Amino acid sequence: MAGLEALHACARAALSRPQDALLCALHWELVRHGHRCLGAGEQPGPDEKESELLPAGWEVNKEVYTLRYKSVDNAHELLLKAIMVEDSMILNVMDCSSQKVADVTLAVADYINPENLHDFHKVYKNMEELRTRIASGIIAPLKTPTEKAKNEPETEKKDPDLSRDYDPLRIPPRQPAGMRAPPCPVNPFAVGGEDLDPFGGRSGGMIVDPLRSGFPQPGIDPSSGIPGRLPPGAVPPGARFDPFGPLGAGRSGPDPDHLPPPGYDDMFM
Repeated sequence: MAGLEALHACARAALSRPQDALLCALHWELVRHGHRCLGAGEQPGPDEKESELLPAGWEVNKEVYTLRYKSVDNAHELLLKAIMVEDSMILNVMDCSSQKVADVTLAVADYINPENLHDFHKVYKNMEELRTRIASGIIAPLKTPTEKAKNEPETEKKDPDLSRDYDPLRIPPRQPAGMRAPPCPVNPFAVGGEDLDPFGGRSGGMIVDPLRSGFPQPGIDPSSGIPGRLPPGAVPPGARFDPFGPLGAGRSGPDPDHLPPPGYDDMFM
């Protein structure tokens, strides 16, 4: 605001209408965004110099203000026309190099107090809104794609693996992400080996395993025989064996007879 205050002080004598004060604010916003004024009118005059101040005769025509600007990097040369239509100011800015055009309409009463034209601390209001309107309606549309890319913040880099695996419709896996499934057995002929050793330390293979239900029991070798039931050697070593009766008093777990063979109750079987 310090620069606008100095500009207002220099142009105070020329401020006779509210739109004069609004044009001062517009001019200063262009200066803040890297532009310098070349002069008034559509045609260049002799001995023009780039300046942050308003040129002589800028306020002669109260209905149409015409000013020319040039960016400090010489990339843009702007032609500004501010036209008064009743109580509103229509801003039309054209970039002479790219032929881009930007338009903004401002209600003068929204930003200027007409009773205090010569008092800088009271003449302007809603300055943040005015700056936003000028930046979004004039400055941004006239920028080149390269300038827009420089002003845009860099987006955070995403993990390509996460973006590739993410699917909102996918059922989440049972195992935590990042964990691999257990490897396949090294020996392909070991598949089904659990069925040949129902009393060992391996798992599965039997529909009902009374030796593994309930509380743990000491291992039993059926090839050595079961007293009162099987003589030694009745069961070949390593053969699958399903006990046909309880192996001890008070043994917990399912009864092997819970799954009788088909036709078990058929008297003619």
